[in-house]
Amino acid sequence: MATVLVRDRAVKVERDPDSKLSPGTSTTSINTIPPLGEPGQEKRFWFQRTKAFDPDAIATQPSVFDDPDTAVKYEPPPEWENTHRFDPLARWTWREEYRLVRKVDFRIMVWACIMFMALELDRANLGQALTDNFLGDLGLTTNDYNLGNTVFRLSFLCAELPSQLVSKWAGPDRWIPAQMTLWSIVAAAQFWLSGRTSFLICRCLLGVLQGGFIPDVILYLSYFYKHHELTLRLGFFWTAMSIADILSSLLAYGILHMRGVQGNSGWKWLFLLEGLLTLVIGIFSFVLMPAGPCQTASWFRGKKGWFTEREETIIVNRVLREDPSKSGMHNREPITPGLLWRSFKDFDLWPLYILGLTFQLPMIPPAQYLTLSLRGLGFDTFQTNLLAIPYTVGHIITMLGIAYVAEVTGQLTLVAGASQVWALPFLIYLNVVDTSKVSRWVIWTVTTLLLSYPNAHPIQVAWNSRNSNTVRSRTVSAACYNMFVQACAVIAANIYRADDAPLYRRGNRQLLGILCMNIVLYALVKAYYVFRNKQRDKQWSSMTPEERVHYIATTTDEGNKRLDFRFSH
Repeated sequence: MATVLVRDRAVKVERDPDSKLSPGTSTTSINTIPPLGEPGQEKRFWFQRTKAFDPDAIATQPSVFDDPDTAVKYEPPPEWENTHRFDPLARWTWREEYRLVRKVDFRIMVWACIMFMALELDRANLGQALTDNFLGDLGLTTNDYNLGNTVFRLSFLCAELPSQLVSKWAGPDRWIPAQMTLWSIVAAAQFWLSGRTSFLICRCLLGVLQGGFIPDVILYLSYFYKHHELTLRLGFFWTAMSIADILSSLLAYGILHMRGVQGNSGWKWLFLLEGLLTLVIGIFSFVLMPAGPCQTASWFRGKKGWFTEREETIIVNRVLREDPSKSGMHNREPITPGLLWRSFKDFDLWPLYILGLTFQLPMIPPAQYLTLSLRGLGFDTFQTNLLAIPYTVGHIITMLGIAYVAEVTGQLTLVAGASQVWALPFLIYLNVVDTSKVSRWVIWTVTTLLLSYPNAHPIQVAWNSRNSNTVRSRTVSAACYNMFVQACAVIAANIYRADDAPLYRRGNRQLLGILCMNIVLYALVKAYYVFRNKQRDKQWSSMTPEERVHYIATTTDEGNKRLDFRFSH
C-alpha cells in the first residue's frame, strides 16, 4: 500500500510493490482505504431498483483516481472553481446520491426548463399569429413567411458560436439571463410591426439574441450531471419546449380573442404579452442561476447556498469520477483562437454534425405549415390552435420514451434512427394519396401522427457532449452541432414553396427522399464509430501495462484523441 499526494491530500491506494512512485508521492505504509462501490450495483433508473437493491450501499464508483499511476495525471488543476471539493477518498451511498440528484433537478433543471419554455414562447408564437391573419395584416405572402424563418435561422446559426464563446468567458449564469432579457424586449416590440421590413428586422434580432442559448444551457447542465443523466434531463428539457408549444396554443386561444381591443390585431397582443412574460423570467434568471455546484451562495439564494459541503463534495466527485475531463477549464475561462480551431477540426465529431444537418428535415416543413394547412382545410382560428396540441403531447411521450431506451440499451445510433423509421409510412401516405380527395380529419390525423415522431435531438446533443471528452471541445462542439441543426431549419424553411401549394406534392417527395437518405446516414455513423473504437482497441491491446501507464503519464493527446477513450454509439 502507498499514500499518493493529490493536491496536498493523502490518497491511500494499493499498488504494485515493484513499481516506482510518481514524483511528489510518499511511501508511508497504511492498512486500509475506504471501500468503493461495485459497478454492477448502479441502478440508473427508478424502475431498475428492485427489492434486492440496497440504497445504503456505497455508491462511489471506481475511477482513474484510485490508481496512483493515473491519479496525478487526471487530478483537477488548482484554478478549477471546484478543486476545493475534490476528494478521491470521498464515499457516499446510493440513497445520498439519488436524493442529491433530485435536489439538483429541483434547483437547477426545473429553472433550465422554464427558461427554455420562455425561448420557445418567443420563437414559436409566430405560428399562432398566422391564424389571426398576420400575413394579410402586414401584406406578406407565404414566401415572405419562408424568408422570415430563413432570416431567423441564419441569424440564430451565426450567433451560436460567438454566444457560446461569450458564455464561456463571462459565465453562463451571467450571459444566459442577459440574452433572455434582451430578446424578450425585441419579442414584445413585435406589437409595432408594420410591414415586411420590420418583420424581417425583428426576425433577425430575435435570431441573434436567442442563438447560443441552447448550447450555453447544455454546457451549464454538464457541470451537475453524469452523461446518462444529462441525456434524460435533455429529454425533459425538450419536453419543456413542447409544453411551451401547448401553452402557446392555449394562450393564443385566449389572447387572439383580443382582436379589436384598442383597435389592434390579436396577434399584436400575443407578441406583447408573451414578450413581457419572458422578460420576467429573464430577470429572475439573474438570481436563480448559480455559477456552479460550489457557488450557490448569494443574497437571494441564501448565505449558505443551496448545497451543504458534503453535497458539493458528492456533486463534484461523482461527476469527475465518471469524466475527469470536466475539470479541464474554469467555468469563466475563455476559449482561445487556437483552442477554437483545434475543436472545430475534430473530425470525429463531424458525423454527429452531419446528422444534425439532416435528421429533422423531413418533419420541420409539415410542422411549420401546420396552422396554415389547417386553416386551408376549413378549420377556424381557434380550432386550428387547439388542433395543434395533440401532436405536441404525442411528441413529448415518444421523445422521453426513446431517451430512456437509448440509455437503457446503450444503442444511441439505432434508437436515434427510430425517428426516421417512424416518419416513413406517413410520408409515403402523403406522397401516394391524393389528399385533396380525403377528409380533412384524415389529413389532420396523418399529420399529427407524423409530427408525434420520437425526436432524437436530446440523445444526439448528449451524445455529442459525451464524445467530446474535454470542456474545450464540448463548448465548441455544442455550438457547432446546434449550428448544423439551425442550418437544417434554414433548408427546411424553403422546401414548401408558394408555387407548390396547397398540397406541396413536390415538397413531400423531397422530404421522403431525405428521410431515406437519413436512414442510411445513421447506419454509416454507427459503422464509423465502431471502426474508430476497433482501431483504438487494437492499439491499446498491443501495449504492455507499463506502456499504457507511460502513455497516460506522458501523452499530449487530449479529449477524444486519447487511446484510452472510446466513442459512444
